[in-house]
Amino acid sequence: MSRVERLPNGLLLALEERDYPGVAFQLLVPAGAVNEPEGLLGASTLIEGWLWKGAGELDAQGLAQALDALGVRRQSGAGLEYTLFTAAFLPEVLEEVFRLYALLLLRPRLPEEGFEAVRSVALQALLSQEDQPARKLFSELRKRVFLSPHGRDPLGEEEGLKRATPQAVREDYGRRYTPRGAILAVAGGVSWDRLLRALEPLMAWEGEEAWYPEPRLSEPQRFVLRRSTAQVQIGLAYPDVGPDHPGFYAARLALEVLSGGMASRLFTEVREKRGLVYAVSAFPAGVKGQGLLMAYGGTTKERAGETLRVMLAEMERLAEGVTEEELSRAKVGLKTALVMADESIRSRAASMVRDLFVLGRIRPLSEVEEAIEGTGLEAVNAFLREHPYRNPWVGLLGEVDDVS
Repeated sequence: MSRVERLPNGLLLALEERDYPGVAFQLLVPAGAVNEPEGLLGASTLIEGWLWKGAGELDAQGLAQALDALGVRRQSGAGLEYTLFTAAFLPEVLEEVFRLYALLLLRPRLPEEGFEAVRSVALQALLSQEDQPARKLFSELRKRVFLSPHGRDPLGEEEGLKRATPQAVREDYGRRYTPRGAILAVAGGVSWDRLLRALEPLMAWEGEEAWYPEPRLSEPQRFVLRRSTAQVQIGLAYPDVGPDHPGFYAARLALEVLSGGMASRLFTEVREKRGLVYAVSAFPAGVKGQGLLMAYGGTTKERAGETLRVMLAEMERLAEGVTEEELSRAKVGLKTALVMADESIRSRAASMVRDLFVLGRIRPLSEVEEAIEGTGLEAVNAFLREHPYRNPWVGLLGEVDDVS
């Protein structure tokens, strides 16, 4: 059972105590591409990298060595809607781990001499998209789908990264790294009282309420990014429902039928029967307040037109309904994924953070399992009739002339 409480400084804290020999947390900070200042796109990535250049009395090497000495397995990264800090460690080092993370958040050095290295890494990551055609396509597809800043690429834009100054980024850090809008989810072998004591250094963290824009969609459109590549990348995007919608589990079960494995419709129809693609899939790609379903196909120039037609047809065919056999297989797939995620405290901390960010509450695993099992064939097919996947945004990347 999870316990959730808002601390006096505005930080939302959640704990799921487990009889487990480790502790994991995810800290969501409300600094992502969607709320970056105009003209400073990519600032979230710059801040996240710059923070690790030292904090308090520790320089970059000292901070890394201190965390390594505690056995902390950690990651961090800036994304579209927020920046995440993830860590897993043994319970006996809990207090020292949070002392170090409090230093990172409250007393970062943000040294002038480290800024150019951080900028260089960010620019390299952005330019690497030219060697990742599928990622390049979906970055452009999101820009076409959203009228709001939700179409931004978390890696930023070259002009914004090059124009950023240390002072401007420091000021942005001061505005957006705030506990009001931040979420800390902890799972594992630690009690609530001990966790609160360990978090005392974070109580000095202050800031104004984080701001987020409302998602807004454009009208569906088609486009081509012409590139001299050996393969053609195809991307589709459809409005969908989010976790707060009553049809959410019906939508997820339908997606599992569509793209849940080697027996799924897309894999069977597009790859196995026709041999049109080397890769095909569909996946959720929504944001807070707006669901989105995307589909991907990788093929050749000669097969691109037929591949697109078959993918569109399979998406539309969902409106005709799924079978009892397909639904049964989909339920097994979703419940298996749920059980496997439950075995990892890292995964559980991640799902707790996502639930709190999107729903404002944590769904017990039993609730999710019961919702999956309790969604019958009639409910799934009724949802698909009422929410057909038609008239998508369509993008192609490669040596193709049109998307007809």
